[in-house]
Amino acid sequence: MSDATARRAYWTEQLEAARDFMLRAALQPVAECGEPMVDLPEAARDAGVRVTFSHRPHVLGLPRVHRLRAGLVPGFLAAAAAMNRRGWILHVEDGYRTREMQRHLARHPAVFDAILRTLRWELGGGRPTPEFVLRRSMALVALRPKVGTHTSASAIDLSVFRADDGREVDRGAPYLEMSELTPMDSPFVPPEARRNRREITALMREHGFFEYPYEFWHYNAGDVYEAVLRGSRAPARYAAVDWDPAGNRISPIADPDEPLNSAADLGAEIERALQRLPK
Repeated sequence: MSDATARRAYWTEQLEAARDFMLRAALQPVAECGEPMVDLPEAARDAGVRVTFSHRPHVLGLPRVHRLRAGLVPGFLAAAAAMNRRGWILHVEDGYRTREMQRHLARHPAVFDAILRTLRWELGGGRPTPEFVLRRSMALVALRPKVGTHTSASAIDLSVFRADDGREVDRGAPYLEMSELTPMDSPFVPPEARRNRREITALMREHGFFEYPYEFWHYNAGDVYEAVLRGSRAPARYAAVDWDPAGNRISPIADPDEPLNSAADLGAEIERALQRLPK
């Protein structure tokens, strides 16, 4: 088997596994605990811990919401402090996402175009069908609030930088890579990058955060992803929530299993994305 064939086979296997993970997460029970969200930049500043945050506009130009549930903040700060002692600076790429953010992220042309590029590569240059795009989208983008743990304020996407020279710690690819390099344990990542991934994961694990196996940047705790990773049927304590910034109040989403986008809307976006593909 050639290297290119092996890489495509691995990526296909991982995408199918990620889809299965999402389906299992959808079946996990949840008992929302009601914990409020905490502003991470403020918490890091008050604790004297060096953490940086992405200020790139989110989908629709919305500002990023760098918040986690209160019960996760001590572990977050401890992990960031441990990285500081290591000579690293934790950089938060993304935190809580509103339903609006997650809904439009799943429909964003750039997201679909990235998915289609990987699918065309996966198919050896073939043109994917709308049904195949939707199947892969289920693995790559959370299409329902319950399985998008950013909507639970229980997940962060992170990068790590060196404190001495500001260079990014090599993890084999940058944040939001979408290829055979994306899974946490990808065998196609160079040895040094693999060691860095494992060291970052060990630090996050030590302070209560679980790594999502299919994205090397995503860590979470107390939610349906953790339950799946633990093999637990105990209810997760963090559910998908709406957030009122004015009073920093949260409320569980009434139907977290309801799709964020209608089948018609997703289908229309898929068709537009397919039309953008080179013939």
